[in-house]
Amino acid sequence: MRQPAHSAFTKFRSKIREKMTSFLQNTGDEYFCHLPENIGFLSNLLLKLFFSGIVVNKDQTSHLQHLHKTGAVVYVTKHKSYFLYLFYYIRYKLDNLPFPQIGFDYNVILWQPISRIIKICFAYVNHIVRKLSLPDPYEKGYIGQELTAGRPVLFSLIEKKGFYRRFVKEKTDPIRYLIEVQKTTDRPIYLIPQLMFFDKDPQRSSLNLIDILFGTKENPGKLRRLVILFRNPGRVFVELSEPINLKIFLEVWDHQQHSDEYLALILRRNLLVQINRHRQSITGPVLKTRDEIKENILTSERLQNFMEHYSSSRDIPIKTVHKKANAFLDEIAAKYNMVIIKTASVMITWILNIMFDGVTVDEKSLSKIKSISKKGPLILIPCHKSHIDYLILSYLLYHNNMPCPHVAAGKNLSFWPIGPLFRGAGAFFIRRSFRGAILYSKVFAEYIHNLLAEGFNIEFFIEGGRSRTGKLILPKLGLLSILLNSFKNNACEDMIFAPIFIGYDRILEESSYVNEIEGEQKQPESLVQVVKARKFLKKRYGRIYIQFHEPISLKELLEQYGTPIEKMTSKELNILCRNLGHRMINAINNVSVVTPHALVAAAAMNCSKKSFTYDHFLSHVETYMNYLVLQKAKLADTLIIDHAHAVEHAFENYIQRKFIERVTKDKEGTITDSLFKVNENKRPHLEYYKNNCISFFISGAMASLAILVQDAFQFSAPDLHDDYEFIQYFFKYEFAYDVDITVDRYVRKNLKAFIDDAIIMPHPTLPDIYNLTSSGFRKLKLFSSFLKTYFESYWVVLNFFMQTPQNSTEPKDRLKKIEAIGSSFFKKRTVERKEALSRINYSNGIDFFTTNGVKGLEDKDKIEFYADKMQKYLNYI
Repeated sequence: MRQPAHSAFTKFRSKIREKMTSFLQNTGDEYFCHLPENIGFLSNLLLKLFFSGIVVNKDQTSHLQHLHKTGAVVYVTKHKSYFLYLFYYIRYKLDNLPFPQIGFDYNVILWQPISRIIKICFAYVNHIVRKLSLPDPYEKGYIGQELTAGRPVLFSLIEKKGFYRRFVKEKTDPIRYLIEVQKTTDRPIYLIPQLMFFDKDPQRSSLNLIDILFGTKENPGKLRRLVILFRNPGRVFVELSEPINLKIFLEVWDHQQHSDEYLALILRRNLLVQINRHRQSITGPVLKTRDEIKENILTSERLQNFMEHYSSSRDIPIKTVHKKANAFLDEIAAKYNMVIIKTASVMITWILNIMFDGVTVDEKSLSKIKSISKKGPLILIPCHKSHIDYLILSYLLYHNNMPCPHVAAGKNLSFWPIGPLFRGAGAFFIRRSFRGAILYSKVFAEYIHNLLAEGFNIEFFIEGGRSRTGKLILPKLGLLSILLNSFKNNACEDMIFAPIFIGYDRILEESSYVNEIEGEQKQPESLVQVVKARKFLKKRYGRIYIQFHEPISLKELLEQYGTPIEKMTSKELNILCRNLGHRMINAINNVSVVTPHALVAAAAMNCSKKSFTYDHFLSHVETYMNYLVLQKAKLADTLIIDHAHAVEHAFENYIQRKFIERVTKDKEGTITDSLFKVNENKRPHLEYYKNNCISFFISGAMASLAILVQDAFQFSAPDLHDDYEFIQYFFKYEFAYDVDITVDRYVRKNLKAFIDDAIIMPHPTLPDIYNLTSSGFRKLKLFSSFLKTYFESYWVVLNFFMQTPQNSTEPKDRLKKIEAIGSSFFKKRTVERKEALSRINYSNGIDFFTTNGVKGLEDKDKIEFYADKMQKYLNYI
């Protein structure tokens, strides 16, 4: 009886053994480094809620699907972190992006389904029994198979004892493994560095107690990470760096000439450098203490050598020189403070909401600048129209996850309490002139060198000061020259110049600018002015417009020059500086935004002075709009969407502000409400807004006048060259132009635009001959009218030289006498436009005439030459 029972038990045990053997055989490729696609409803829900507040920029992740389709996706983090692995796994899965299921050298147990944990444990036991070792997904080729099959993976560059494991214990290096896999497949492997930011604050040079106990902000410990995540999850955000195509990397490095181990070291270094530079492009460089900064600058070999020479050549004790240099550095240096920057951010948000209708930003170009900033320090070069400029630009960068730049500010702004606040926000102060201050200039140059060497972005206004006329001022080259010399002295590998346009529908300083132009002294900045500025909070100033030009790499620019900057003579460096300065001004002009207020001001100012109808005004607007479109000028969004409504709104705004007035009676004395005129006293105000867009019209104005003075309905392109070239040169202190573009090219570009607008027509049979149309004459007058103000201003200046012997008037009294002549001419109607009575135009006119041989009534021949030329042009405008 016992035998059958024993037989049954034996069969049962045999079946169990077979099933176990089969189960173990099917669990050969199961690892804790692999998270399945479905980890269970509860686990998914918990992770989803836990990571929900972290911000992921969809613009940056949009390309992941394309990379996944064309190759294998490998996410790369700097530090090993299960927190990061789980985040990318759950968040990218929720966003329908390729999500990492395999983590190199990660063992995820807690979040595995229970059935899978059992299966993996049995697989491990089976392998230990058979091989007397734990299973290795690298040796078995599991990770390589999954990767080539298209499963995304993740690995980390730095982990505790990671180097020891690779270097001493000779464990598999994930990077070397990826290189080996790439060599076996034609499908590219994309390495995509991932960064998570728990704070945008820059790292300090020394750790505080919180950093020591709970980890740094770059790599926080578990407790600090949880506190940040629960207190303010919106502060945590993710950035994706540029992907590296491993296949291309191997081709570039010629993998057959180098060992896999060497290539892995190079690739690891490149990834770490890229991640660190990306992080620095957002948080900025490490912030050193003020004493550290002073020591770096004042003990530099260059400055030390200069101070010793300065001391001996002037017989001044070296101690005194050191004391002066220290005082100069205190006068110059910023005191970067994140508390002040964050407080300023809140205040500026409030100001923007109270005073402006919004900010229009070129997001695409800003993203490009953010990306290229990883290659070297940014040199931000905005135009300067208002005190708001440096506030809004720093604010914009800060809110787009970029560090606030160090901003060059005039020493006039260093007064209490504004000076300390500006220093805390990154401002460093510069004197208006370095004349006679040799030691100061050397300390300042060394400070700039130090900023670049540390990797700080720098912002400065190449115009030198705020433009009082509305158009760009020709470049001041002092600080640009210092930057180039710092680059020559190897302060940084590259400098990225970013020309920026900042424009406004309405400017805060409008009245003070007009007063200064008309001869009033500029009021110095002070606490009293800050208190008075409260009145601006009661008004609305329309929109702010910010546009970025294509960034310019100095390193790439110098490659085009052919001569390395280290080998340039002082003269060659000065030429480079001058050309680069004008290039910046032209770049800003090219990305300037034409606002409705600027367009309306231009059309109204060039209408009849006596009165005009709204339809007549609109015909001017349409002519200008056509030209702007043909010139591919950047138009405000409102002009693109519905320019008629935008123009009407701006026109009404000028009526409300009494810049434009309704005429109650026409010429016959009949009551009417359909006529308008520009308020004579407000013409200088409108001139400012007209000049906001004049850069787009000035070339057309010069070409128009060159056509008009031909005094014929038929002409050729070469006929215009002499007049165009003279006018361009005559106003070289007013308008920047690209020296690389020939006069012929400027002329032909405008002729094409005039043909498209039916102003002229090509001759049907004669080549390069053009006929002026019946409506074209009126439109040419409309364009050439932009020049009338400047011709009248220069005519006043020339009359001063006609009446005044050379050296008989002190330079400081010269402008007063010219202003008196201008006022007399305006009363006699010799000068028709009130806006021509401009102190700035007079100064530019003086500069032109004195540099061209007109210094007094003794220069009769040259005076007659310019007088004849100017009268000829004025007769046709």
